[in-house]
Amino acid sequence: MSKKKIILIGIAVVAVVGGVLWLTGGSSSKPKVSYLTATVSKGEISESVTATGTIEPVTEVQVGTQVSGIIDKLYADYNSVVKKGQLIAEMDRVTLESELASQQASYNGAKAEYEYQKQLYERNRKLHEKQLISDIEYEQSVYNYEMAKSNYDSNKAALAKAQRNLSYTVITSPIDGIVLSREVEEGQTVASAMETPTLFTIAADLTKMQVVADVDEADIGGVKEGQRVSFTVDAYPNDVFEGKVTQIRLGEESSSTGTASTSSSTVVTYEVIISADNPDLKLKPRLTANVTIYTIDRTDVLCVPARALRFTPEPPLISETDVVNDCEAEHKLWTREGNTFTAHAVEVGISNGAYTEVLGGIAEGTEVVTEATLSGGPEISEAPAAGGERSPFMPGPPDDNKKKKNASKQ
Repeated sequence: MSKKKIILIGIAVVAVVGGVLWLTGGSSSKPKVSYLTATVSKGEISESVTATGTIEPVTEVQVGTQVSGIIDKLYADYNSVVKKGQLIAEMDRVTLESELASQQASYNGAKAEYEYQKQLYERNRKLHEKQLISDIEYEQSVYNYEMAKSNYDSNKAALAKAQRNLSYTVITSPIDGIVLSREVEEGQTVASAMETPTLFTIAADLTKMQVVADVDEADIGGVKEGQRVSFTVDAYPNDVFEGKVTQIRLGEESSSTGTASTSSSTVVTYEVIISADNPDLKLKPRLTANVTIYTIDRTDVLCVPARALRFTPEPPLISETDVVNDCEAEHKLWTREGNTFTAHAVEVGISNGAYTEVLGGIAEGTEVVTEATLSGGPEISEAPAAGGERSPFMPGPPDDNKKKKNASKQ
């Protein structure tokens, strides 16, 4: 027999023997099932939406001037602490003082004319009552008196305006606070013809700040006043700041147009105002905040992993010798003692997808089965779907939650 034939026969014998051994071992061995459990315990169930915002002072005032002119003196600068009524700037007064003097002269002349015409009118009125002057003369005196009175009132108002404009050259702080910005320099000319120019921006108490967060329209439905908020800023990455939702502004913004839009090319957001304490002044105006708003926030409640409510002891998760004590309930948890599985009807509350609140039906500290694994196989945490919709051995669909919500149990 040739050497080649001997080799081929040897290979065939080895293959046959290996196949027999594999079939024999496969038919006699059984898959091993491992069960994972969790303890019913108290904890926190929360669900949140995320957004970005800007740190702003609660009260911020822009100080301007209502008259045009040259900035003569500045008495405040960046970070200056100011009191209400404190002088912070002065404008050149020469031009406005000249205008005031001119208006004063016009007022004096109008007042003299008014007083003269008033006396003449009173005299002619008495003469006309005695029929000592004609109607035409009397009517002329009435006309002159009314015109003089109108001119006097007009000049009186113009004089008051000139006096007020002159007072505007002295600029004082409207509130107690700190200067955040100074927009002008000494000698600079400001013009108030179109709009009031801003000279300073002053913020009130910086120990109380607020976050103006832009919340996506898909998430705004779950946001309510009074909800707890946590946020971080890049300046202090290891610090977590706490706040509370105080206002949801109904005016919406679009990132591309600044107005509401239903177009798919724009993103509509709503401003949510969040109050935050700032005792150590770490939060500075204009910092960017990464905000987490807790739309569901329950603490110290009984809860279990949500997958425990989906577990059902059915083949191939159990053997023929296992005992199953089932019950008729919409929601149930399973305990296991030896080879006995017992169902407990429970009442559930809120859920964030990862954990579910248990309102009753099972005691704290009870260990419940959450999932099972076959040796060498994938995890099996749910029973086969009713009606043959989906096998538990098939991978589930990917998460398509458009709200980008974060679920956590602390």
